[in-house]
Amino acid sequence: MSGESRAQIGSERYSSIVIEAASGRVLSAVDADEERHPASLTKVMTAFLVFDAVSDGRARWSDQVTISGNAAAAPPSKIGMPPGSRLTLEHAVLAIITKSANDIAIAIAEHLAGSEANFARAMTLKARQIGMRDTVFRNASGLPDVQQVTTARDMATLGRRLILDHPSDYRYFSTDRFRFRGKVHVNHNNRILSGYDGADGIKTGYIRASGFNLLASAQRDGRRIVAVVFGGSSGPERDRHMVALLDDAFGVAGGTAVASRNEGISLISRANASTPSQDRAAMQRTEQATTRARGGGATNWAVQVGAFSTRNQALTAARSAERALGIARAETEIQPTRGRRGTLFRAQVTNLTAAEAREACADRKKRRQPCLTIAPSNVASSARTRG
Repeated sequence: MSGESRAQIGSERYSSIVIEAASGRVLSAVDADEERHPASLTKVMTAFLVFDAVSDGRARWSDQVTISGNAAAAPPSKIGMPPGSRLTLEHAVLAIITKSANDIAIAIAEHLAGSEANFARAMTLKARQIGMRDTVFRNASGLPDVQQVTTARDMATLGRRLILDHPSDYRYFSTDRFRFRGKVHVNHNNRILSGYDGADGIKTGYIRASGFNLLASAQRDGRRIVAVVFGGSSGPERDRHMVALLDDAFGVAGGTAVASRNEGISLISRANASTPSQDRAAMQRTEQATTRARGGGATNWAVQVGAFSTRNQALTAARSAERALGIARAETEIQPTRGRRGTLFRAQVTNLTAAEAREACADRKKRRQPCLTIAPSNVASSARTRG
């Protein structure tokens, strides 16, 4: 890995990964499984669900998307359409890709799922189906939410699967500018799209908690690379770093570079890469296993995974348990309980079936982790506070 590609390693918010799109083989990785906030990289999944809906016949590109008051009130970046105005679904997708429009992302969510909360649950379910094990979506835009988390590895998985599953629709992410109602919106990812040979997407993102993020893909001589950078201190710095990572990937020979902030850089031998057809079959098996029913029944059970002296500790524990469950409808709940020694915060995961709750606790207890199943009557009687 070149000196330029190591430039940002050391920041607490930094992480990165570079993979081959065809095989999924990792070429380089730095803290790729550490929790990060996706910011507007979230909109890649929003677009993914649109592509799914159009492909399945549940939506058409000509469908009219209405801007609600909730969507119109979203903070920038936005198109700024007033409540009640409309645009086609195709224009809406172009708006979230080029302008990174938060108002339009919310409108898409409401159009396809009735509410942004419903759409976010569908996003998380899709994430689990395609192998994004550590990602939880709470909104369609990427606006700040402490519970909306991902990893560099998961975002690379998202980019790769978008390209594999929707190769014709992926072209939308190559749009360098979008003209809408007389105004031209230049793609936020334009420096990479126009300045790097072979680059054709995907998306930038920024919120204060994440730093400057980028999911990018480029293709040279029939070989496609997908790369992710989190935590840049500025857009230009992030882009320069991405260029260096891509250069390293296209020029790699003899080994796979794996870097760690704490361990420095080491070289390991190349893994045997599967062919695209083998990889697709493996992904299908993973999806089938992930979506297999865990047991029917009402989703009014919960599990408690500990009681903590601070709310942040409880929230961290509950979110970790929720991600481990891999159930999109599961929700984190924090229940404060006052006692003689002060307030304890009970970390719970709710919206489970009885079978899911029992299975979750059985698995945790095997690993000597605390867990208590909570029956519906106790769930209903508790005054919960959502994490």
